[in-house]
Amino acid sequence: MRGFCRCRHLLKPMSLRVRQVFGFRSCLGLRPLRGRHVRATCVAALLLSVGLAAATDLRLIQAVKNSDVATVRGLLTERPLKIDVNAAPGDGATALHWAVHRDDLSMVDLLIRSGARANVANDLGVTPLHLACTNRSAPMVERLLTAGANANATLLNGETVLMTCARAGDARAVKALLVRGADVNAKEHEHHQTALMWAVAQRHPEVVQLLIDARADIRARSLTYAQTVVGEQTQRAGREELNYTVLRGGATPLLFTARAGDAESARLLLKAGADPNDAQPDGVSALVLAAHSGNGHVAALLLEHGADPDAFGSGYTALHAAILRSDLPLVKALLAHGANPDVRMTKGTPVRRDTTDWNLPATLIGSTPYLLAARFLEPDIMPVLVAGGADPGVTMPNGATALMLAAGMGSSKTASRRGIEAIDFGKIEPESRVRDTVAAAAGLGGDVNAANQAGDTAVHVAAALGHDTVVQFLVDRGARVNVKNTRGITPLLAAMFGSTTGRGSAAAPAGADLIGFERPVELVHPSTVALLKQLGATEN
Repeated sequence: MRGFCRCRHLLKPMSLRVRQVFGFRSCLGLRPLRGRHVRATCVAALLLSVGLAAATDLRLIQAVKNSDVATVRGLLTERPLKIDVNAAPGDGATALHWAVHRDDLSMVDLLIRSGARANVANDLGVTPLHLACTNRSAPMVERLLTAGANANATLLNGETVLMTCARAGDARAVKALLVRGADVNAKEHEHHQTALMWAVAQRHPEVVQLLIDARADIRARSLTYAQTVVGEQTQRAGREELNYTVLRGGATPLLFTARAGDAESARLLLKAGADPNDAQPDGVSALVLAAHSGNGHVAALLLEHGADPDAFGSGYTALHAAILRSDLPLVKALLAHGANPDVRMTKGTPVRRDTTDWNLPATLIGSTPYLLAARFLEPDIMPVLVAGGADPGVTMPNGATALMLAAGMGSSKTASRRGIEAIDFGKIEPESRVRDTVAAAAGLGGDVNAANQAGDTAVHVAAALGHDTVVQFLVDRGARVNVKNTRGITPLLAAMFGSTTGRGSAAAPAGADLIGFERPVELVHPSTVALLKQLGATEN
């Protein structure tokens, strides 16, 4: 039954509104009729509809739900037939829907032979064919198609049965739909994604090949849209700057493979003519996306097919992203394909509101891959970069060296080197890892007495963080323990205050002194203070 109320926006079929009136909501926005609202009229109509729905014989549906074959046969073999095989309750789900949901082929066959309509849809537009695809049931898909099911049936959001089958990954079911004329390039309404994109996203290369053979558009793009993201507070002061928009979407099937990590599907798309240098509207190339997603095997494949190793539309390269993800094999592959080891970051990555996972913050702008490797404590990657032509003497814009970054400059003791706070389950690296990276930087020519623009040295930083073994290593390599920074702070004072500023505030330049907090009066790092005194350090 299909009843409608007089409403400002012609109401949907009554079966959709009954639940709203008698559930959590009632029909709002009713149009005045002769100066009065017609809520009572609408509710009365809904009550009538509920009464009619209650009168519907649902015995067949209940029997199918219960997989009660005997009762189903009994109801369908009555002569004359007394049961409506296509009857449905308020949600529109018929006995055939339930039989397909149960993946009961014999019961489906019985219902269809008794007159069940294969194209019936529930209130959400779901047909039995959608359910068969969700179940990855090729035999069920074929039976429904034989019974006349529409191979181009869509949900209210535009999702076609081909998309559903492609996402589920049943190649036989997909092939059956294609044979029946399913539109291979149809797009759903919300993000304009295609069946090929869904197959790639779920890593179903066999389905991908079928869709390519059916002339799926390998260059189709999903919808481009703006998304609000969060900037770093240390870099952005006003509300408009803190919350800003970036372009999202606009992805081709190849970009989906880069993110999903499906190398086999990527190989098929490249063979079919996909551009290895595809890029998103925000400038992120397929190579950078694969590297940033931790899919080095896909990135290596793209390199083999001619992807630009120095693609820079995003403000950082695949080499930066590979170091962020600790992907040494990809670093080697990029260098072997001619990647520039000294390119500097010009833009940070946007931060999602609820996490900073795998982020390259704006505080790292100006970093080369080598500087990132030092910052992220990657001692095994650093010599590989130098062997590939990286300059180990390069510095940040504020003068920070790789050795200073390895010691912890710009980092916090309460967060991992990749910026994840311990309270957010960030895994803080052990001091031994810091020492190993400092040793790697020193072994590659790092000056243990170099100072940044604020006058801070690696010893200042190690002392402020309380890394005794790092302090000892640096002093053993000739680091001076009584050097003062521009604020007059020595390493000993830095250990006392837990900060190179000598106070509990960290209002320092980007990439320099983001390590200070309000500290108690007592010594912050007493063991480090004692060590420095043994090594000849003084407060003045």
